[in-house]
Amino acid sequence: MNRFLKMTLIATVATAAAGCAQKQADFKYTVDQFADVKIIRYTIPGWDELTLNQKAYAYHLSEAAKWGRDILWEQNCCHNMQLRHALEDILNNYKGDRKGEDWQAFELYAKRVFFANGIHHHYAEDKIFPTCSEDYFKSLLDAVGRSDEAEVLLPYAFDPNLYPQRRCTSSEGDIVAQSGVNYYEGVTREEVEAYYASIEDKNDPTPIAYGLNTKLVKENGKVVEKPWKKDGLCGKAIEKICEELAAASEFADNESQKRQLALLIDYYTTGDLRTWDEFNVEWVKDTVSKIDFVNGFIEDYNDPLGRKGAWEGHVNIKDEKASERTEILSKNAQWFEDNAPIDERFKKSEVKGVTAKVIDAVCLSGDAYPATPIGINLPNADWIRRDHGSKSVTIANITHAYDYSAEEQPKSVLKEFAYSEEEIARAKQYGSYASEIHTDLHECLGHGSGQLLPGVSSTAMGEFSSTLEEARADLFGLYFSADPKMVELGIMPDPEAYKAEYDSYIRNGLMVQFNRIELGRQNTEAHMQNRKLIAEWCYENGQDIHWCDDEGCRFINVIEKVEKDGKTYFTITNYEALRELFADLLAEIQRIKSEGDYEAGKALVETYAVNIDPEIHKEVLERYASLDLKPYGGFLNPDIVPVIKDGAVVDYVLEYPDSFLGQMLKYGANYSAL
Repeated sequence: MNRFLKMTLIATVATAAAGCAQKQADFKYTVDQFADVKIIRYTIPGWDELTLNQKAYAYHLSEAAKWGRDILWEQNCCHNMQLRHALEDILNNYKGDRKGEDWQAFELYAKRVFFANGIHHHYAEDKIFPTCSEDYFKSLLDAVGRSDEAEVLLPYAFDPNLYPQRRCTSSEGDIVAQSGVNYYEGVTREEVEAYYASIEDKNDPTPIAYGLNTKLVKENGKVVEKPWKKDGLCGKAIEKICEELAAASEFADNESQKRQLALLIDYYTTGDLRTWDEFNVEWVKDTVSKIDFVNGFIEDYNDPLGRKGAWEGHVNIKDEKASERTEILSKNAQWFEDNAPIDERFKKSEVKGVTAKVIDAVCLSGDAYPATPIGINLPNADWIRRDHGSKSVTIANITHAYDYSAEEQPKSVLKEFAYSEEEIARAKQYGSYASEIHTDLHECLGHGSGQLLPGVSSTAMGEFSSTLEEARADLFGLYFSADPKMVELGIMPDPEAYKAEYDSYIRNGLMVQFNRIELGRQNTEAHMQNRKLIAEWCYENGQDIHWCDDEGCRFINVIEKVEKDGKTYFTITNYEALRELFADLLAEIQRIKSEGDYEAGKALVETYAVNIDPEIHKEVLERYASLDLKPYGGFLNPDIVPVIKDGAVVDYVLEYPDSFLGQMLKYGANYSAL
């Protein structure tokens, strides 16, 4: 539940205050654009300063990450792997015309499926359809000797009634049965909830994440769990992961890294979630390693019931200089907890083990590839956070790649949707840095803040859990971005800098982000729901409020909806009052989570997060279309290439591929076990 996603559409020019890494000269960041996405390359600062052993460690961890890619495809929908193999075969071996409109339409579909890791849009979760004809698609299957698969693959690709959504969020019907995601088979929502209620130990102070690494199916009338492990589901891919984890262990810098890898291999072998918890405890204690990683079944966004973990791999290097600011936040975690605008009952009396750092990604895979978060806070288990702490990271080279890619674009979202030149100037001066600080606060402190009351389950919010948790962390970051403490600590460069993030957040939450959604559709993705919930709640609750300050007492609208030159804008009239609204909403969402108030959480999400004003939506789509920009970004991984001399590896160098399809086909050929 703890990821922070970058909106490429709100990226602004990097500010000097940010201390950002310098843009690599003559390096082209944007290498492909299609449908609603652009493909970006990222560089890895600091790679050449690593020791040979550290490079070897990162290399084998990256190989392990690549071998896990198939698992996510398998999880996302039942025939994804079969379809992918067919697409790869056609792209590699088709001998016919590759210049006509039909082929171009097919290639576009293949790119979209590769980007989404399956047949459903990576963000909106609706089914992606080919724009070539079904007959043409069948002719391609015939041409590469896959005619016998047409009966399965053609309806899988073309039938709008077959797996229409990866994760169903409808308030009507059975969201398990209506979801295409491959976590459940032959079971209803009622059966799933009854099964886990029957096995959960509600008195366990250190509960496992029931169901995190299993598929729930019905066999012979009985509900059973099938684990993803070496001799279970996706076993061949997991075996390859374990081989590379074992190889990485030979180059570990310290004993903690070796223990982590041994525990992770044991977990993949047995499927035992107690071992997974042991791994996470050991992992969170390791605050000194230069190279770190994420590898496993992690986030539950794709599960309609918020329980199953999507497979994810991530390898990274610590940015020592940039981490100075996050280390300041970590050291002051107790101050932020004590001064959070929430009920004292929900505050942690002792904040333990909050570590934060800035990292540079080395390899992305699974649920983090090609689209990736810009911040991560793990582990997800509330009791591990309580007793051992958490790790929070801001991924600097990904954020900078987004910004540098935006500089390569001819038109600006900022200029189109910002109301005033003052807003634009503030965004250019502070926007990128203020966004990074918000990410730091969201990940480093927001997710780790607060506590559940005794007896409240971490799954109490059900299908609304992810949206509410992301809103809680966002609000924590928004509230404290404006605190004088941030300037006192030397993190914010100016007392007014936070206003750039407030401007961007409200503009995005009430308008800009809807360019990602087809007209007439609802807002269903958890991060987009979170932003809409916050912005719309503050807009509604900030109308005609009584406000007193040095200028006296009066009634104000904290956020104004205004029209200029026939276009709609939302502009903030009072930043201090908006901060108070953020505080009020944070207090309520923390109460909801801490008390397990499912109905109140449901009401918040359904009232403020889901339905989009059709007139605003139509206008956003038209204005955004005029910019000819892509709302989503994803990444190509650099290749880590061993340099061999006299039969020994003497170095690992980076190569930067520039073909999206090229990397997809290479990964399919070299890292596919399923």
